[in-house]
Amino acid sequence: MKWAEDLGSSHGWRRQRGVLDDGRQVFAKSGAVSEVFTSEAAGLRWLGEAIAVPEVIEAGPDRLVLAWVEEERPSAAAAERFGRELARLHRAGAAGFGAPWPGFIAELPMDNSACDDWPSFYGARRVLPFLLQARLPSSDVAAVERAVERFVEVGGPPEPPSRIHGDLWSGNVLWSGGSAVLIDPAAHGGHRETDLAMLALFGLPYLDRVLGAYGEEWPLADGWRERVPLHQLHPLLVHVVLFGGSYRDSLMDAVRRVLAL
Repeated sequence: MKWAEDLGSSHGWRRQRGVLDDGRQVFAKSGAVSEVFTSEAAGLRWLGEAIAVPEVIEAGPDRLVLAWVEEERPSAAAAERFGRELARLHRAGAAGFGAPWPGFIAELPMDNSACDDWPSFYGARRVLPFLLQARLPSSDVAAVERAVERFVEVGGPPEPPSRIHGDLWSGNVLWSGGSAVLIDPAAHGGHRETDLAMLALFGLPYLDRVLGAYGEEWPLADGWRERVPLHQLHPLLVHVVLFGGSYRDSLMDAVRRVLAL
């Protein structure tokens, strides 16, 4: 393999574009010596059974090599196709809430051990562990804990575990081939509203078209829009841990909205 371009670093990982001996272009991340890359590869392969993701060329403890994705401008038609494909991904399902591989979001480890129901999984495996790392004032901690206590009450009707990306912000959606290609997953069996809430958190081109097509393919339970802040608690806590107090106001606004449900 020949390296053609240095793409800078992200989360301490070196990113490069390369060319294989057969002429195929690839994307590579390197630098971690952990289970981050093999976990990401496992998630990509699992998601790839139901939606477009980059092909995994190589996955090891210190490097991940993926097929290069040639990006294009998003369009309304591509967004609608993505909405339908995302619904089909979620409907592909999972064996339970959790995953058999170690969990990571960015460089932060997550516990993917299974739970019997989604409110328990979301509270014990996603929200509370990051609350411990967030260094928030005690009053904020108490408010988040009160929100967690309400997860069963405000989480909507029970649904079977969906096959979700788990970190589906706009930067992990590449527009290509008339639809979307998903990268950098924190894939696990979870709640399908989590992916949709993440798309809304930082915005996505033509999000209304994505949601409309999704709903035509697999309608969401009543009240899903009001539950968006519930599903945003985890990614907002992750951002507090990674980037500090600048995300504290957004987090606590979401907490207040959950407590008001």
